Amino acid sequence: MTTAQHTVEKIGGTSMSNYEAVRDNIIIGKRKKSDLYQRIFVVSAYGGVTNELLEHKKTGEPGVYALFADAESDWAWGDDLTKLIQLLTDINGELFADPMLKQQADQFITDRIEGVRGCLIDLQRLCSYGQFQLEEHLLTVREMLAGIGEAHSAFNTALKLQQEGINARFVDLTGWRDSELLPLDEKLKQAFDAIDLSRELPIVTGYAQCKEGLMRTFDRGYSEMTFSRTAVITNAREAIIHKEYHLSSADPNIVGEDKVVPLGRTNYDVADQLANLGMEAIHPRAGKGLRQNEIPLRVMNTFEPEHTGTLITGDYVSEKPQVEIVAGAKGVFAIEVFDQDMQGEPGSDRRILDVLSRFKVRFMSKDTNANTITHYVDTTLKHVKRVVKALEEEFPNAEISTRKVALVSAIGSDMKVPGILARSVKSLADNDISVLAIHQCMRQVDIQFVVDEDKYDQAIVALHGALIEPHNHEYAIVAASTTAG
Repeated sequence: MTTAQHTVEKIGGTSMSNYEAVRDNIIIGKRKKSDLYQRIFVVSAYGGVTNELLEHKKTGEPGVYALFADAESDWAWGDDLTKLIQLLTDINGELFADPMLKQQADQFITDRIEGVRGCLIDLQRLCSYGQFQLEEHLLTVREMLAGIGEAHSAFNTALKLQQEGINARFVDLTGWRDSELLPLDEKLKQAFDAIDLSRELPIVTGYAQCKEGLMRTFDRGYSEMTFSRTAVITNAREAIIHKEYHLSSADPNIVGEDKVVPLGRTNYDVADQLANLGMEAIHPRAGKGLRQNEIPLRVMNTFEPEHTGTLITGDYVSEKPQVEIVAGAKGVFAIEVFDQDMQGEPGSDRRILDVLSRFKVRFMSKDTNANTITHYVDTTLKHVKRVVKALEEEFPNAEISTRKVALVSAIGSDMKVPGILARSVKSLADNDISVLAIHQCMRQVDIQFVVDEDKYDQAIVALHGALIEPHNHEYAIVAASTTAG
């Protein structure tokens, strides 16, 4: 493809559930007919649907996949699939007033789900023979089920837009009945080579079946990978994520809508720090391709289409040193290994990391001194217990303790502000918040404070009040100048 004219845009699940807002604010807006094209839309499943297909992201309540994977439940997953058909056709009923279109949408999704049901029954039967182990196929089952959600929302959106006179095209990357398994980049190239972006509007499934197996690496972050690789492979002018909120200086639900400001501008380094805290502006692996290919990323609020959102580029540095965002994570476990034998022994850290990677536990931060190494991990209590047991075997003379904490981080593209650490600690002390640990790297893009979990909200409010609110008007100017640009 020649120099890019088009954008690649991702629409999140909560936004997708509001078709009118997506149509009026994102797809059509104030555009004339000819301006509707030169855009590729990568869509997520409707809000809550992936929870029903896999398991609930926050509560862990089982969906179809979890019931199928749990051999005890035998046929419970089949009943759940039947309930799923009802749920998805109900969504269709809200979307399509025209009975012919509703029937078309219902037929599409029912065929998919019944196809999956047949496949799972066959797999269960096959695995009743000793030679075939269900565990070996579970990742494939997970991928197949996840793809249903995106196929449903993408098919419906394309059908609805066609009815409204837009030349939308459903692009199904879920691998449904595909005969060959291609690497992701090749699959995307093949899909988009056949599309004329000047007069077609591709509505693309956020899940793509490929040789690498997106779920193996990204689990439920797969749609971000599809989105970023699509932007890279098609050489997009800009990549845009539409969320139901702005990328703001802090969580408005904690600090208050009136006190936070949209960032307006930042860089990929800041986006990486946010992703590390689980506050995904963009998955770090997905951001990497955009950064390497110098494709700017914009995060926009679906419900404020006239606001240009936040532009993320590789080279941006704030005009003057300042904190741009205060973010954090609750429910973090600190795993502390205290062992006087490790003093001066270089291999201890490697041995701890080997244990963490064996249990696929991700650490968000760590600190070390002469005889103590602490990792702050983002995982469940069950995993923490397993890790501790393995560490006790690995370090028989060590004292190993765990504690539930919160991480709160002040982040900015340039934070070389004299006295910032003192100001931050004072603001926490003034609010009776004890600091359990502090981390600040020489690159000065973030300072992390470890506090008691029940002080999380208070710490965010205190740091935002001390480091950002005094400069709020300057942010508004940055955001306004990006709008003018």
